[in-house]
Amino acid sequence: MITIREIQEKALQGESSFAATCENLIQKIHQRSKLNAFLSVESQRAHERAKWADEQLSRAGGKIPAHLPLLGVPVAIKDNLQWSGSRTTCASKMLENYCSPFSATSVSRLERAGAVILGKTNLDEFAMGGSGEHSAFGPALNPRDETRVPGGSSSGSAAAVAAGLVPVALGSDTGGSIRLPASFCGVVGLKPTYGRVSRHGLVAFASSLDQVGPLGATMEDVSQVQRVIEGFDPLDSTSIREIPPLPLAVQVRGVRIGVPQEFFADDPSAASGLQPEVRLRVEQALQKYESLGAKLVPISLPHVRHAVSCYYLIAVAEASSNLSRFDGIRFGTRGPRVGEAKTLEDFYCENRSLFGKEVKRRILLGTFVLSAGFHEAYYKRARIVRELIRADFEVAFSQVDLIASPVAPTTAFKLGEQNLNPIQMYLNDLYTIPANLAGLPAISLPVGSDSLGLPVGLQLIGSAHSETLLIQLGRALEGSL
Repeated sequence: MITIREIQEKALQGESSFAATCENLIQKIHQRSKLNAFLSVESQRAHERAKWADEQLSRAGGKIPAHLPLLGVPVAIKDNLQWSGSRTTCASKMLENYCSPFSATSVSRLERAGAVILGKTNLDEFAMGGSGEHSAFGPALNPRDETRVPGGSSSGSAAAVAAGLVPVALGSDTGGSIRLPASFCGVVGLKPTYGRVSRHGLVAFASSLDQVGPLGATMEDVSQVQRVIEGFDPLDSTSIREIPPLPLAVQVRGVRIGVPQEFFADDPSAASGLQPEVRLRVEQALQKYESLGAKLVPISLPHVRHAVSCYYLIAVAEASSNLSRFDGIRFGTRGPRVGEAKTLEDFYCENRSLFGKEVKRRILLGTFVLSAGFHEAYYKRARIVRELIRADFEVAFSQVDLIASPVAPTTAFKLGEQNLNPIQMYLNDLYTIPANLAGLPAISLPVGSDSLGLPVGLQLIGSAHSETLLIQLGRALEGSL
């Protein structure tokens, strides 16, 4: 993997220009095209931008200007984020030829900071999936083992970073879609506090859960990108106006790390099939924190056992509503045989048949739980449970500073292994979903590998706007493993 520091230092020392680095990485992307990490590569646009970065460096006397902290840094963005003048497909046939007329706020902020965007990365269609296999343009592969999934839905972003194709990439996280692929691919992934990073320009899956965040090779890289993309945005009604800044340093000694009994229960069924090697690596990481002066505190989150059920009611309901606009009339592509449609129903069926199997499943479930007679029994009850989960976290954070858990119950599984069992696939989000339901920041940290060499991830969840603490605790572990 490569880092922001390495790229910028080579340019500062005259060892390589930004343009040369850009060219090398684009060649590497093509060489490793089998990974299917990228859905599109904007070579010419990236070359022009890299040359501009070299000019800016020269004008600044060989120094990185303060207002361009990411000058010359190659980045990738998930293909559900708008980037003006490029395709935004959401890995779906429904948007296969859609060209963005504007850029997402997070993407614009990357460019204003001097970054060089190389292209758009693969994902589960409309960000619906946890493996990276539900893309209309083929699955992304895990660079650590190409027979296995990279995790989803930000599969291409994680794979691109893990393969050394870019130092950092943007993803989106609705129920673990940054942290799960970060864990499976052995990189760092941060889901910020809901509202800390603008969602303007992010194609919506579940609006009350979606959040844009960075994936990177190191904590330093993730921290740098997070500082650039966060901040109030008047174009996003859920954007937080007053965002606490990220201080430079936080001490690990004395930090109280909560260990939920529900996530580390002795009863294997209570931990949803937590693999022994995953548990071992996570516990070793927690012991390392203890040796650095942190205190491990047993806690309980009594309602998180309902988190998966709660999430898959709220998320599919919001997805059904958000994706209703893609009908071939207002938005979206029309089906190839739409001219043969004799009724309005035929017309809709032909157009919406362009959605993939997983997207259709979630639209159907969402429409059902919002329908008359079932809204009260399912959707309304799920919203009540969501508040109970949020309250559990409030109680927990009165006792501890952070909460630790595995990112996933297993390491990366083989391609196709869980496709016939969607329930098992959904249970991979057991540990990541609660943070989305509560709107809290969470980070995935690589903490070693299993006996097959597959990465294991540790998740740290913080209270609202505790990104600084998450990043500093991540740095402490990164430097000690």
